[in-house]
Amino acid sequence: MDADVVRAVNDLTARWARTLPAGNTVVSGLGLWPLLAILATAADEPGRTELAQAAGVDAEAGSGRALALVRAIEGSADLHAALGVWVHEQLKLAETFDSVVPAPLMGTLTGRAAVDKPKLDAWAAEHTHDLIREMPVEINPDVMLVLASALSLRTTWVRPFTEQIKNVQAGPWAGGRWHWLERVDSDLDAVRRYDDLTVITVRGDADVDVLLGVGSGSQPEVLAGLLGAAARPADGVPGTALIDQGEPGSELAPGLKVGQTTAPRPDLKLTLPSFNVEAEHDLLELRELFGLTTVTTDPGEHGHFSAISPVPLAVGQAKQKVLARFFATGFEAAAVTSMAMVRASMPTRQARRLEVALDQPFAFTAVLRESRLPIVAGWVATPTEPGD
Repeated sequence: MDADVVRAVNDLTARWARTLPAGNTVVSGLGLWPLLAILATAADEPGRTELAQAAGVDAEAGSGRALALVRAIEGSADLHAALGVWVHEQLKLAETFDSVVPAPLMGTLTGRAAVDKPKLDAWAAEHTHDLIREMPVEINPDVMLVLASALSLRTTWVRPFTEQIKNVQAGPWAGGRWHWLERVDSDLDAVRRYDDLTVITVRGDADVDVLLGVGSGSQPEVLAGLLGAAARPADGVPGTALIDQGEPGSELAPGLKVGQTTAPRPDLKLTLPSFNVEAEHDLLELRELFGLTTVTTDPGEHGHFSAISPVPLAVGQAKQKVLARFFATGFEAAAVTSMAMVRASMPTRQARRLEVALDQPFAFTAVLRESRLPIVAGWVATPTEPGD
């Protein structure tokens, strides 16, 4: 897999993570990145540069790298990815369209929500194994193109957890009663310390791991630190080095202390609550972060995406639905990200006109058009239908 693309996706995810509000949430920079890269290739300046910078990719190569990333993901045992494009049946396409979006990805839109939305929802469900059953997009007659990505991940732990109901006695969750997971692992190096951040790697049985991070900093700092640790897994101080740094009961790092075991060799005990986090994000709330500032404005007569269509288009919607579940036997996650392009309002022209106001008594008649035969005639002295 292209190392530069991996770095770009990680950077995008880290920047996004720093903006997240407190509380349970989840995002997928991987779900968003291919769409930004494709749009960078399709966009005109200045939106082209903004999108390329947000995606961390050369604009000319963005679409190709997005497609190559999806193809590379398909080599994974646990991770599935798909791209889809739906074009309104009345939208005229540019000759360069196929060089930006390959035809096999394309479907059609009618502009009627009753027809289009079920089709888009079915695609989302199919490519997330029914984890997400609705495409996060609203269909109306102005929607000319929908660009979407879907991701689904299902992995099983190499070593499953045991599950119990636990009453938490101390800490910020004190007084709560939760589903709690626990397991013992002989791999001490599954935990590493990165300054004031503790990172634990939970291995899946194929080609996916899940990293957990706990630190003393703020939520954005811990998230960014964990993403940084994920990018350099060999860094940090490994558990085999940490275990000799303190006496039983002493804290070595946030969430990590030295304990005791009756096992013949040192081991690693991990406990945490099972979790199920779901979120929906309106990406236009962070349009500057994602390079969407220009391409969401009125495009005027020429549009922002001449490589897609000569019809003036702008990004009118950008959303993501995403979920993550961590449980005793494994982990699953899914994300559907969509961008909807809408046609711009046609420019209005100013010209002279005549105005007539019947604000006094007036006459009327009705005639046959061809013979001019009068059918009725009359007079209106005062209006007859009160407004109340």
